[in-house]
Amino acid sequence: MRSRRLVAAACTAGVALSLITFSAQAAAPKEGLRLLAVRDSLLATHTWYEQTYDGKPVLGAYYVEHVDKATGVKTVDDGRIAVGTVDVTPAVTAEDAKSKSAGVPEGANLKVLPGTGLVYEVISDNGKGSERTLVHAETGAVVQHESLVKHAEGTGKVFSPNPVVSQQNESLKDNNDADSAVPAAAYKTVTLSDLNGSGYLVGKYAQILGTKRKLAYSATNNFSYTRSDTRFEQVNAYWAVTEAQKYIQSLGFLNINNEAQDITTIGLTADNSFYDPSKDKITFGTGGVDDAEDVEVVWHELGHAIQDAQVPGFGSTAEGGAIGEGFGDWWALIMSSRDSQDTTTTPLACIMDWDSTSYTSTTPHCIRRTDTNKTTDDKTGEVHDDGEIWSRALFDIYKAFGREKSAKIVLEAQFSYSPSTNFAAAANATVATARKLYGDADAATVAAAFQARKII
Repeated sequence: MRSRRLVAAACTAGVALSLITFSAQAAAPKEGLRLLAVRDSLLATHTWYEQTYDGKPVLGAYYVEHVDKATGVKTVDDGRIAVGTVDVTPAVTAEDAKSKSAGVPEGANLKVLPGTGLVYEVISDNGKGSERTLVHAETGAVVQHESLVKHAEGTGKVFSPNPVVSQQNESLKDNNDADSAVPAAAYKTVTLSDLNGSGYLVGKYAQILGTKRKLAYSATNNFSYTRSDTRFEQVNAYWAVTEAQKYIQSLGFLNINNEAQDITTIGLTADNSFYDPSKDKITFGTGGVDDAEDVEVVWHELGHAIQDAQVPGFGSTAEGGAIGEGFGDWWALIMSSRDSQDTTTTPLACIMDWDSTSYTSTTPHCIRRTDTNKTTDDKTGEVHDDGEIWSRALFDIYKAFGREKSAKIVLEAQFSYSPSTNFAAAANATVATARKLYGDADAATVAAAFQARKII
């Protein structure tokens, strides 16, 4: 799980988003725009720009071009913001701005905050992930302070998918990482692919970071540990992230978080995990059941990294944050469905069964479920609660089409989401994607899933 990543609420006031469709040969306005990223999907190429003012980035603004591969038609999502006249000469120094941060500052960059003016964006680390402080460049006042990490509370353990499911046993308890707490049959021997040969868990799609003496090392690449050994979580995390990227590529997507994802399972003793977009790093806590023991926790956090890779700055609104949480839960379900037993004891829709044994008393143990009957009438404004509205719609799509087809629809659709998207906009984009990929009948099925949640 994670908390919603906020991007200066003041930035969104008065923002007018427009969708413009025209020939790919037509010239798009580039003045005041700086190329940010190019993403390639099954149906289109997606070119992202950041808006600038006198060469300085405008916070909360964006401009993206989606070019359909089949037709060459270009669709523009224009999220630029009118900023008026801004004095771009700071009256306070970068060092003064950095002194206002709560953690160890990593830098201070001048940016434009619509409605406020020139600010320093100070990124700092308080030991629990990155924070951002916006400091007025004229007065030195702090105008905003926020955490940038995307959290996942709970603890988890990675087997495949976890001991509760594989053993069909809801009575299992952590017992302070004791080997005796989990049957030997819960362990599964897997192939750790794409290692770089260094002897550490570093590979093409994942790399485990931390103090070198605490990292798993094997000259023969044999990483066989049990859960009482802290290196066990490192193996789980490496395997889970690598398998997810291999699955994504098997679907035809070659440019979704296709990198060595930074991961650490060392140092955070809290019962919490998070994805930090400013560092592109996933951190797993060790409170309760060690989070990286439950691969559904790993896959949930990876879901946030996936969305940030597809849409820079994704999740800047309450509903966008809920979409992120709902997708993360659904992605955990999609990945674990290969080895999960969908039974009355351990329903597939029950997410992070092992992790949640530390703080839930009823069975089945679930952090959340993807099969609730929630609709938009049940919105609370809390992203994890509201994420169950989104995940239920995706769950119905999965039930209708199966793992591969539903994953293709959802992953392809996310390329065209806006950073500040809401439920309805994202749902309509997903329906349109299903129509392009598979036709009207399947698009109608996808639309029905969202309509049942009162999203559209």
